[in-house]
Amino acid sequence: MAQIVTRLDDDLAVAVDDLVEAGVVQSRSDAVRIGLKRLVDQHRRAQIGLDIVRGYVAIPQEDSESGWSDELTLQMISEESW
Repeated sequence: MAQIVTRLDDDLAVAVDDLVEAGVVQSRSDAVRIGLKRLVDQHRRAQIGLDIVRGYVAIPQEDSESGWSDELTLQMISEESW
């Protein structure tokens, strides 16, 4: 397992210690691990979103590819008794 050493400003260290004291995280290390996992996941999801957008820009969806779903949605709604 890799070890990362970093410095925090005093306010952030106190805030992390407050999280530990409140039982939100088990330790400072746990807080750093959770934070880094969330940051990596957020970045990965953003990249996937950009890749999807790039794909649709490169090869736009045609009306014939989505019109059927709109028609079926309208049909389902009209069949509802509400």
